[in-house]
Amino acid sequence: MTQRIGFPFCWLIQRLQLLRLLPLGVTCHAVFCCLLQPGLEGTMLPVDPVKENYVRKVKNCIFSMAFPTPFKSGVRLIAVSKEVLEDILDLDLSVSETEDFIQLVSGEKILFGSIPLAHRYGGHQFGIWADQLGDGRAHLIGIYMNRQGEKWELQLKGSGKTPYSRYSDGRAVLRSSVREFLCSEAMHYLGIPTSRAASLVVSDDGVWRDQFYNGNIVQERGAVVLRVAKSWFRFGSLEILAHDGELDLLRTLLDFIIQEHFPSVDVKEPNRYVDFFSIVVSETAQLIALWMSVGFAHGVCNTDNFSLLSITIDYGPFGFMEAYNPDFVPNTSDDERRYKIGNQANIGMFNLNKLLQALNPLLDPRQKHLAAQILEGYPDLYYTRFRELFKAKLGLLGERKGDEELIAFLLHLMEKTEADFTMTFRQLSEITRDQLQELAVPQQFWALKMISKHELFPAWVSQYLLRLKSNRNDSDSERRERMTTVNPRYVLKNWMAESAVQKAERNDFSEVRLLQQVLQHPFQKHSAAEKAGYSSPTPSWAKDLRVSCSS
Repeated sequence: MTQRIGFPFCWLIQRLQLLRLLPLGVTCHAVFCCLLQPGLEGTMLPVDPVKENYVRKVKNCIFSMAFPTPFKSGVRLIAVSKEVLEDILDLDLSVSETEDFIQLVSGEKILFGSIPLAHRYGGHQFGIWADQLGDGRAHLIGIYMNRQGEKWELQLKGSGKTPYSRYSDGRAVLRSSVREFLCSEAMHYLGIPTSRAASLVVSDDGVWRDQFYNGNIVQERGAVVLRVAKSWFRFGSLEILAHDGELDLLRTLLDFIIQEHFPSVDVKEPNRYVDFFSIVVSETAQLIALWMSVGFAHGVCNTDNFSLLSITIDYGPFGFMEAYNPDFVPNTSDDERRYKIGNQANIGMFNLNKLLQALNPLLDPRQKHLAAQILEGYPDLYYTRFRELFKAKLGLLGERKGDEELIAFLLHLMEKTEADFTMTFRQLSEITRDQLQELAVPQQFWALKMISKHELFPAWVSQYLLRLKSNRNDSDSERRERMTTVNPRYVLKNWMAESAVQKAERNDFSEVRLLQQVLQHPFQKHSAAEKAGYSSPTPSWAKDLRVSCSS
């Protein structure tokens, strides 16, 4: 067994200093935002020359300098991701016990020679152009290249005001920070592209929030999550530049993003922006199909929350669907139900159209036509991937006529019986073919039991078993084994997150850590998870649980 080398925390600091965002002695008018490599020496992303940290309209730059605001009270480390520390940041888990680490991840200490940045972007929120948005409570504190040669951007969330804070205090509360930490890591282990969470700290500083915007303002505790991603650039990063007519800067940023993150696109090619757009369209379709395959509703699919790298970012009022319902909306702030789970693919199309509008000023007529054709192909890309994923969830091999109807038939029965989405597919992975054939669903398969009460259930079972027979050289045990690798037993349902939050607010972080442990292995049965009821029906106290944009 290979022994892990325990790199000291100072080693990370030294490595980050080598990749610091603003080298010592460089003026703030322009900054190298990456490790210099051949072909990138001329790529400079401008920083706002105004150094003062006050809310304002920012122009002609990508970033503004902004230092985190330390908490006034002491901070406590609640959770860390061992995998992020060890596999991404090359650190031994023991460094998380040091004071230096806690000071860094809470925003109290800044790396020597580094100047933290807040990113300027805009976006369409709930379908309406919102103009300048930006990192209103997040600070990019460094870019780190690990031993695998991967570059990761380290960002604190909830670390204080920036020029983009608008009317907010720059803080995040414990409630939303627990949810973000747990969900970003859970999504990773489900195999869905996502930002990662390295750590979560909480303070005793009071933060006032009106959680449901009903006038009930209460004091909560401030918290900070250290998030990491290959890039935090989003659709709105380009939209703001196109909207403000900063086309040279738009071209500069696009070329930088392509060079850094789209290796299959030749940055010297005249059609590079069309090629870039084609990849974003395809990967956005893939991402949303993956969301749907696990019943995940993002909750706030604004263009400023859509990553150009097609990873899941900005976990707010998200929700994993419990009872199957295509109209499921986790966010009580979404009065028009714009971002209901069944509309996410359409919203992806809307957002990609807004991205194309931002690119259009840099395209000639022929390229505009090509890009429009690419966008028209988005629905087919989405439905192809959706079909592949749901066929795998049902254990279907090969292509057969009627597969789409079989999937749709089951979803119809699930909707009519309000069957649990996650556990229906999981229990189909565990029940034997003989048990289905006899229509004798054991009580342990409670989600399937609900569906079995529908009068059309026998018809669906008959069609399903007939389709399974067409799986060549496939035994029932092989089918079940295959299905349990794609149908999770555990996802972060809102009631589970809420239970952990309620305990955390009483300084009991045991369930945060239990969920973190369980969600690292979502496809495996876990005794403590079973005892906690994580694969059981939603408890009665959580039937009307709500989340909102307030965080």
